[in-house]
Amino acid sequence: MFLDRFHSVQDGRVFISASQASQFAKEVAGDFNPIHDPDARRFCVPGDLLFAIVVSRFGLSRHMTFQFRALLGDRVPLEFRENGSDTIEICDQSGKVYLEVTRSGEITRDKRVTEEFIRCYVAASGKNFPHTLKPLMESNGVMFNPDRPMVMYESMSLTLDRLDAASPEMELHNAELKANGKRGNVTLEYRLMSAGAPVGDVSKHLLLGGLRPYCPDAMEGVIEEFYRLKARGSRYGVDTAET
Repeated sequence: MFLDRFHSVQDGRVFISASQASQFAKEVAGDFNPIHDPDARRFCVPGDLLFAIVVSRFGLSRHMTFQFRALLGDRVPLEFRENGSDTIEICDQSGKVYLEVTRSGEITRDKRVTEEFIRCYVAASGKNFPHTLKPLMESNGVMFNPDRPMVMYESMSLTLDRLDAASPEMELHNAELKANGKRGNVTLEYRLMSAGAPVGDVSKHLLLGGLRPYCPDAMEGVIEEFYRLKARGSRYGVDTAET
């Protein structure tokens, strides 16, 4: 499984190191958010990696909701607990829950299907910034702190019409930002497409922190830094997702 490089299993528990998490963010998602750098003061594992491990381990269901409950740090021993047939929790040894998944409907564990869906979903996530969030913030006259950009997952849900769709792609059809003081709630809605036909819907909710009035020059600096980091990753052999 292509995810084997990005986590390890010891005594039945899953471990994700900071370097593995950072590699996944850059290589698979094309995500250069500084919070995923191994030496970041507030380092956290990408939510997309937790999502990917859940789908690879438990399969893809017709209906799934992922609720991100807490930030996950470096090499925390994780347990994946199934509570009945409809709930999965990722938690540590003290019981702290980092991700809660609810699911229903038919399930597929076909490796081709699950890997193609993971890759298509994560590739779409890698386009959140700057492609989607920059114009969304600009049109609303707000932006995150350019010195400490905070973009975090809150939740994701999916509804699939079928589970055998080949080479799926996600097409963004609606994006909305609601600002409330220094915080912003972003909703991104996608159609899942296969062979030119819709086969499902995906909705994501993100949290933006440290909002302030939009400044074109400051935003341009953030974007330049993003592409500088992306170029540096390519020089060091990181095969970044197309963004």
